[in-house]
Amino acid sequence: MSMITILRYNINLNPLLSHRSYTLKKNLLFFSSYAKYAEHKSLEKIRNIGISAHIDSGKTTLTERILYYTGRIEKMHEVKGKDNVGATMDSMELERQRGITIQSAATYTLWKDHNINIIDTPGHVDFTVEVERALRVLDGAVLVLCAVGGVQSQTVTVHRQMKRYNVPCLAFINKLDRLGANHNRTLEQLKKKLRHNAAFLQLPIGLEGNNKGIVDLIHQKALYFEGKYGEVVREDEIPSDMRAEAQDKKQELIEQLSNVDEKLGEMYLNEVQVVEADIKDAVRRTCIKRTFTPVLVGTALKNRGVQSLLDAVVDYLPNPGEVENYALLEKKEGVDKILLNSERSSTHPFIGLAFKLEAGRFGQLTYFRCYQGMINKGDYLFNTRTHKKVRIQRLVRLHANQLEDVNEIYAGDIFALFGIDCASGDTFVSDSKLSLSMESIYVPEPVISMSIQLKNNKDRDNFSKGISRFTKEDPTLRHTYDVDNKESLLSGMGELHLEIYSQRLEREFNCPIILGKPKVSFRETLREPVEFNYLHKKQSGGAGQYARVIGIVEPLPHEKNTELIFCDETIGTNVPKQFVPGVERGFRTAAEKGYYSGHKLAGLRFRLIDGMHHCVDSSELAFFLAGQGAMKEVSLTGSWQILEPIMLVEVTVPTEHMGLVVAQLTKRHGVMVDTDNTEDWSTLKAEIPLNEMFGYIGELRSTTQGKGEFTMEYVRYAPCLPSVEESLVREYQLANNIVPVAQKKKN
Repeated sequence: MSMITILRYNINLNPLLSHRSYTLKKNLLFFSSYAKYAEHKSLEKIRNIGISAHIDSGKTTLTERILYYTGRIEKMHEVKGKDNVGATMDSMELERQRGITIQSAATYTLWKDHNINIIDTPGHVDFTVEVERALRVLDGAVLVLCAVGGVQSQTVTVHRQMKRYNVPCLAFINKLDRLGANHNRTLEQLKKKLRHNAAFLQLPIGLEGNNKGIVDLIHQKALYFEGKYGEVVREDEIPSDMRAEAQDKKQELIEQLSNVDEKLGEMYLNEVQVVEADIKDAVRRTCIKRTFTPVLVGTALKNRGVQSLLDAVVDYLPNPGEVENYALLEKKEGVDKILLNSERSSTHPFIGLAFKLEAGRFGQLTYFRCYQGMINKGDYLFNTRTHKKVRIQRLVRLHANQLEDVNEIYAGDIFALFGIDCASGDTFVSDSKLSLSMESIYVPEPVISMSIQLKNNKDRDNFSKGISRFTKEDPTLRHTYDVDNKESLLSGMGELHLEIYSQRLEREFNCPIILGKPKVSFRETLREPVEFNYLHKKQSGGAGQYARVIGIVEPLPHEKNTELIFCDETIGTNVPKQFVPGVERGFRTAAEKGYYSGHKLAGLRFRLIDGMHHCVDSSELAFFLAGQGAMKEVSLTGSWQILEPIMLVEVTVPTEHMGLVVAQLTKRHGVMVDTDNTEDWSTLKAEIPLNEMFGYIGELRSTTQGKGEFTMEYVRYAPCLPSVEESLVREYQLANNIVPVAQKKKN
């Protein structure tokens, strides 16, 4: 007898047990609902989408509406609602308190018999790796744009990430109800700033407080969202004052599609009548090829336009079978790209990618995307990086922080496993003979460091547990120990990033910490090439050490000034090939800390041109020490400069405060890049050294009466100002009791 049958039987056992009967009825509803969502669909009826945007564009609110309209949740909650519950996808307590998304959250739901897997991602630039991981495994995305803010700094970053992983997207212009909303301006920014070939599929009926619904341009009808929560979609005729505009925009849509779609273009040129199905097919073809971006409109907070967005996800975004996914096969002659088969059957061996780690209630929870084949609970998998064999003890699908057990998973599904020890980006296969690996996830380098101290030394165990877990979960968070300064350093993507993790250490591991003044990741590089001819010779009885290295260390062009390149240009046997890796290791070890200001070396090419060896005394260790010695020689004779990270800062302020804010940015050695003025607001873009940005938020808020806000993202490394360089060098020399070269010569 099935579980549902047993429950039905028990409900009618005793009518007097009303409380128990009510509980059992609730259980029955849960099981029937679970069975509905746990059902596996065919490949054509699956969509894997991400919702990405700039911070505070309404991603999480939109996801909450999607879950409500698809019947996944019974009640909607606001991100910063009065009921203190918070949005479903913001399951972390810190997220609900701050009203921002910190970790990406996955869920799955049903719409018109299609299974939609959704990942809601953070908008803040400090948590950009969460967006990176999500887009790596998704087939499509919804790019949410604020009707007031338009294309903002993080929108540009998300666009770049979508381009990196070739992810098709829909654009959804949200917040049409806000004061200053302008959907036409947002579309123009989408075209000019992001270079999208985009056009409206919908138009809003009224803006700001007058927004009542939307016009569907393809079907030429008006949609009104009625009922208490906008759950009833009423179709009507287009308002008379919008009919001409609707016709013009539809014609504009057809013309733009004709430019990028061969089939529709041919129909248009031959003056064949274009019907609704032709337009929809053309939108789907071009959207999947990323040659066209359909633009939809609405306001998630006021419950308008969400259902039509879901229809567009089903109609225009690709299913897993329409996206080409490759695995890499290493061979002696190179690397082959193997096209994976997304057929939902056990015909082909399982291939999956672990894209995110999280500490769950029952151990490490590993998020996966299945690209080929299928697996069952109890099967064995092989990690192609570590060659370890693991057994699947529990197979789950995710609904925010809720786990729902399933017995099998097919190609195209997003799921999670417990108790698997692996790293983010590992590939798992069902056949141990397959040495395939999926392309890993791009992880940006940390740009800011802060010193970290424990408030209580007794918390060391808790601290080590917490920091070990967080650095494993988040590859952009690094914990290192500076031997020279004898302090622990926490490195990340920004001040908010590090602040969030310090709060999580206190809340989740009862380990309060003190964060010191942020330290910027400066780099040292040469101004001009320096030749070296270094001999390492040591004799202490028996076999000694002998190695000579001759070559040049030269600076790289500014676009490569974060790299270290080693070139073996030796000819003959003066430096035997088996000792060359030792020289490279010595160069890279010496580059970990410069002699000029104590920072890492970057933007250098080490050219090993010649050398000498001894048939008895030479070894890899000797050449390793020679490589280190050569770098020390170069550091003493070369002309060095310090590089610092430059950030692209986007400041949004009321126009009345624009002059003061420009003066502030200039004072911080900012170079203005762009300005954009709309009615009452101005957006300023400037490139500013990260070292000048600490404490800026307080100054900005005091200047703009709390109305101003800014975001920043890393752009490049550039030489710092002479005054900053002099200060850093002097500070390093005082801390390490180093006598300046000029003073040595004088003495």
